[in-house]
Amino acid sequence: MGKTKIGITSMGVWLPSEFEDAGKISLLSGIPKDVVQEKMGINRKCRAIGKDDINPSEMAIRAAKIALKDMDPSSIDMLIWTGSEYKDHLVWSAGIYVQEQLGLKNAFAFDASARCSSNVLGIKLAKSLMQTDNNINKVLLCGGHKTGELVDYKDSSSRFLYNLADGGSAIVLEKTDVNEVLETSIITDGSFSKDVLIENGGTVNPISSELNNQKLSLTCPDITGMRERLADRSLDNFLKVIRNAATSSMPERPIDYLSLLHMKKSAHDAILGPLELGEEQSIYLSNYGHFGAPDQVVSLGLAEKRKILNSGDHVVLASAGIGYTWSAVSIRWDEPIFPITAINELKY
Repeated sequence: MGKTKIGITSMGVWLPSEFEDAGKISLLSGIPKDVVQEKMGINRKCRAIGKDDINPSEMAIRAAKIALKDMDPSSIDMLIWTGSEYKDHLVWSAGIYVQEQLGLKNAFAFDASARCSSNVLGIKLAKSLMQTDNNINKVLLCGGHKTGELVDYKDSSSRFLYNLADGGSAIVLEKTDVNEVLETSIITDGSFSKDVLIENGGTVNPISSELNNQKLSLTCPDITGMRERLADRSLDNFLKVIRNAATSSMPERPIDYLSLLHMKKSAHDAILGPLELGEEQSIYLSNYGHFGAPDQVVSLGLAEKRKILNSGDHVVLASAGIGYTWSAVSIRWDEPIFPITAINELKY
């Protein structure tokens, strides 16, 4: 007998109504507005500005409620937190908290982390666990990101992070052959592991009374070295995971839609070109920014909203996370995954 088929039956996105636009980013960073828009690819990005009660867990809860619309909470057997490591509290299990808030009484929960590749990793984990455990039939992946707070616009080494945004996403997987999850490919390269980090707050440089008055931010200690290494490896690794996931899933069919994270426009185009994909086959998120793991969910939701997908289409979700992790998962899109309420949330 073949392995049990696993499909995606619902997705949800929650986005804050507040945003920072290219003009604001230009003002705060000193970078010309046209560079922010044309080179960085940011017209605007979602931000939960002034929303102290909207933390990553709350964003995940709101997205999950959309994805779980008309579903019995007791039917969820497992919850995987695929949100940011920058959570409501340090050393905290966000997934277990979200489980309780959603009333998932029959589920168990845990947190998974692969930075911006957490959703792809979460899908792989969920599929594997569902195929090997008869008691796991329906799984919720969800997470929230408020990494827009970690941007220091005065830090020139972190300009490639200026697109960081806020929002939450949720994915429901079930044992079904509808919207079937096919193959996954993941590459990690530890030579980048200390290239992007928050210098304060860990055991190397613990939080102290002096640090309590400082804003934590992401920085890149060796931006020149990182750029050189990324230029040598990143595009090749991106293309490798996408092609591996695609060809091992539906070798007879090319990719119909690539659900990709937000990055600078030249890098986005550099991925589409070798894959022989047109601009209409991968929506560029210039009006949303880079949430982290939710990017691929937002992209797929926009594709459904714009009605550019057809039953049987070969869809690949791809991402990269600082550290560095490149990842892709292939699915066969059979029917709409997003509830109407989720589609309406994609308002830009």
